[in-house]
Amino acid sequence: MRIDVGEKRDKTEHAGASTRASRVIRARPEELYAAFLDPAALVDWLPPAEMTGEIYEFDSRVGGGYRMSLLYPPDEGAFRGKTSDREDMVCVRFVELSPPCRIVEAVSFVTTDPAFFGEMTMTATFEEVYRVRRAAPKYPGLRCDRHPRPARETGSPRRALLMPRCSVLRSAC
Repeated sequence: MRIDVGEKRDKTEHAGASTRASRVIRARPEELYAAFLDPAALVDWLPPAEMTGEIYEFDSRVGGGYRMSLLYPPDEGAFRGKTSDREDMVCVRFVELSPPCRIVEAVSFVTTDPAFFGEMTMTATFEEVYRVRRAAPKYPGLRCDRHPRPARETGSPRRALLMPRCSVLRSAC
């Protein structure tokens, strides 16, 4: 599977920048595509590092989407949430759904901080790579030093499969 994720923000200092990572995943494109459209799976694998997730609404049609909170752990020392001290809430709209090959999402943070205004376009493409799949997230405009680290090696099996390691992301920042 290959995942390309991009961000475009007209009002930020990072407009036009991008980040990309890649990962080989031994799963069928249909399974990986489904993990992006299953609310329970998203809550399991999407939150980075020690964060948890909660989905409030989900509509898996083009034009639909979901609203999700990514919650920092209670013992987190720094208050760095974009929505509140310990929360990053995102609104995601499905722009394109082409099973099992491609998902395009428009993502925006619910925030009053101008540094996080604007919409991020995230594209996930799933393709064969020598009988396995490769994941290649691309995060245009995303600076690794301003976002939590991705999933640890331990934790949920879905999270371990779907979130690239921070070393992969850092090499692209």
